[in-house]
Amino acid sequence: MQAEPYALRLDLAKAHAYLKRPLHFEERGRGPGGEQSMRRAESNLLGDIVLARKELPASYHLAVVVDDALQGIGLVTRSEDLYHATHIQRVLQELLGLRAPIYAHHRLIVDETGKKFSKRNEAVTLRALRAVGVTAADIRERLGFS
Repeated sequence: MQAEPYALRLDLAKAHAYLKRPLHFEERGRGPGGEQSMRRAESNLLGDIVLARKELPASYHLAVVVDDALQGIGLVTRSEDLYHATHIQRVLQELLGLRAPIYAHHRLIVDETGKKFSKRNEAVTLRALRAVGVTAADIRERLGFS
C-alpha cells in the first residue's frame, strides 16, 4: 500500500483566535506597493499556509522564522517579492514566542532581460560581480539603498 501525500497547514482562524490581538512589523525598506514604517500584519494574504509536507519537513516560512531567531537576526533584508510572506511570518513568530526582527524589503533585482536573479536560475553571484569590478556601492545602488 502506498502512503498518501499530506501537508500540515496552519489554521489561521485558530491562530488569530489564540493570539487575540493584531500583530505589526517594522518595515525600513519598501514593500511592493511602497509600504513603509510600522505595518499591520495581514496574515490572511496567503491563506492557511503549509508548515510541512511529507517530502519537506519544514516550509520556507517556518524554516526562516526559526533560523532567524536562532541566529539572533535583528534586521531581515529581502526583495519585495517576499514582502507578503512577512505577514504570515509575524504570526509564526508570535505563536512560537520568538522576537520579531525589523524588515527591509528592496526592489527585485533582475538581469538585463528582466529575469529575477536567483540561485535556481544560476544567477550571477556577488563574488562574480566583484571579480568583474562591481563595487559595494554599485550593488547598494542596484538594491535602491544608495
